[in-house]
Amino acid sequence: MAIAKAERLMNLALCLLGTRRPLSKRELRGSIEAYLEAATDDGFNRMFERDKDDLRELGLVIETVEGLDGETGYLARRDSNRLPAITLDAEEAAALGVAARVWQQARLAGAASGALHKLRAAGMPEAEDSYEAHHSALEPRIPVHEAAFEPLMLACRDRRPVSFDYRKASAARPEQRQVEPWTLECWRGHWYLAGHDRDRGAERVFRLSRISGRVRTRNGSFTAPVPDVSTVRETVETWAGETATRSALIRLRAGAGYPLRAKALSSRDLGDGWDELEIPYGHGLDAWLVEFGPDVVVREPADLRADVVDRLRAVAEG
Repeated sequence: MAIAKAERLMNLALCLLGTRRPLSKRELRGSIEAYLEAATDDGFNRMFERDKDDLRELGLVIETVEGLDGETGYLARRDSNRLPAITLDAEEAAALGVAARVWQQARLAGAASGALHKLRAAGMPEAEDSYEAHHSALEPRIPVHEAAFEPLMLACRDRRPVSFDYRKASAARPEQRQVEPWTLECWRGHWYLAGHDRDRGAERVFRLSRISGRVRTRNGSFTAPVPDVSTVRETVETWAGETATRSALIRLRAGAGYPLRAKALSSRDLGDGWDELEIPYGHGLDAWLVEFGPDVVVREPADLRADVVDRLRAVAEG
């Protein structure tokens, strides 16, 4: 089925690009074998309209022209579907090369590598800098291990609602969420999805590692407006615990919790193998502290301590 559709789309694109005058539906049906096999006119019309929309979504510019006889014709002018010459200097080429390597260990590795090869074939200059000689020792990469990444990335691109099972850090079992996905963001090595939660009627951020099972796409369009990209990034930053609104006091076992020590506003030795740290307190800190297990004890504020205790109980019961 997929191969037959791909062949049909290619034949339609070749017909529209190869003509110098608009072609009517009748002429296109007589030129493409798959359309000749359509049992009814209604079946052909539905097939043609879907194919035309698919080609436009792929980037083909298709013009609709009304003929003198009132019959509608279609064509894709070559000058409207020709990419401009690629002009990149050495620094721009180097930046694209680094970007392609960043995705080397992720699900986009094939697409990134293919795009780079196409650009080089089109005349993009080869980058010659010191990075090439030393990139094996220190190389930027974006790891993506979650199976939910690819379907969510496609859903964000196509503006398609999704549903998935999600387990909050404080919950023992996952629950289904209906989400209109906006964008994926990476913070501190973890991927987050920002979007509109239909059940709660508000924006929410989901950590991909807590999504279980398969991500399912849903029919229909978005019901809530999509905010600006920079606003979404600020939302993810806040939900990921990057924006601090106050401070917290914790006890940390000596020799443990170095990421917490790097964020500490102040620190003092309590003796008996424990230190006391004052750290920035923002949304998501409770989930981060739980990851350090028995090496961390929250002293204040009381609401943070209660949240950490609840999460630890949920883990123990789950």
